Amino acid sequence: MSTPDILLDVQGLSKYFGAGSHPVRAVDDVSFAIVRGETLGLVGESGSGKSTIGRLLTRLLDPTAGQMVYRDEAQLGDGQAVDLATLSQAQYRPLRSKIQIIFQDPYASLNPRMRIRQVLAEALDTHGLAKGAQRLLRIHALLEQVGLRSEHAERFPHEFSGGQRQRIGIARALAVEPNFIVADEPLSALDVSIQAQVVNLLGELKEQLQLTMLFISHDLDVVEYLCDRVVVLYLGRVMEIAPTAALYAQPQHPYTQALLAAAPIPDPAQRRQIPLLHGDVPSPANPPSGCVFRTRCPHAIDLCASAATPLREVRPGHWNACWRNDLKSTP
Repeated sequence: MSTPDILLDVQGLSKYFGAGSHPVRAVDDVSFAIVRGETLGLVGESGSGKSTIGRLLTRLLDPTAGQMVYRDEAQLGDGQAVDLATLSQAQYRPLRSKIQIIFQDPYASLNPRMRIRQVLAEALDTHGLAKGAQRLLRIHALLEQVGLRSEHAERFPHEFSGGQRQRIGIARALAVEPNFIVADEPLSALDVSIQAQVVNLLGELKEQLQLTMLFISHDLDVVEYLCDRVVVLYLGRVMEIAPTAALYAQPQHPYTQALLAAAPIPDPAQRRQIPLLHGDVPSPANPPSGCVFRTRCPHAIDLCASAATPLREVRPGHWNACWRNDLKSTP
């Protein structure tokens, strides 16, 4: 993969909460790249660090360590890059219009005292993108773009359904013309009947606007449908990275295999014969030594406890963090 294709290159990203000898390791030495124009899925159980990574990339949280190298030729110039992790909030502000987030709870993310017109106008005014009559035209166009009507601009958030509020959240993110969006579990607060509509909307907007997206979710079916590649997280660390089709057809890491085996399948005959996960996720304040998944892994060996598992490319574009790769290759 050539460097110009990469919009965001994450290396060694970590976020620890608390001081002392046992900080909470919410994200621990995570590395991946996001290619321009792709939707990268980020999956894992609750507490795996998915949302924390989303907030780090949008600088709603400051990283403890690591790099987040962002390349935007239109804003920075051809061949230029900036490490988001090193920027102060003042230095990051000019980039905020290009890096937006769609929040999990659409109601909590909207000011209940503001009409939708004011919610969208606030984003436009902050970045000086439209004024006067042009601003109102832009607001109406945004609402129509996400499947709402222009007259909805005069309503308050409580007058909308959950699915409509999430469409407003999407419109707010699009208002400032971003090229990278973090979608932080945007479906989890919605009824199942509405989720498919929002997924289809995100897919259409991605194609229309050539967006690059990090899609955070625990719904493996949605990730398979929407994402080009997938990063699997466990206890703040990357277990596997692969193109979506390859990951779902031939998962390499025991954790990925267990996640897919646990996903509901309409036909029981097609269910993968892989042991399901047992036990609880260990505390991120006191993670297991070596491979953090070893305490729940049915294939753990002594080596898993003594050495951290490096993320290695086992096939072109398919990365896995499991010592079994070495055992398979040993004569």
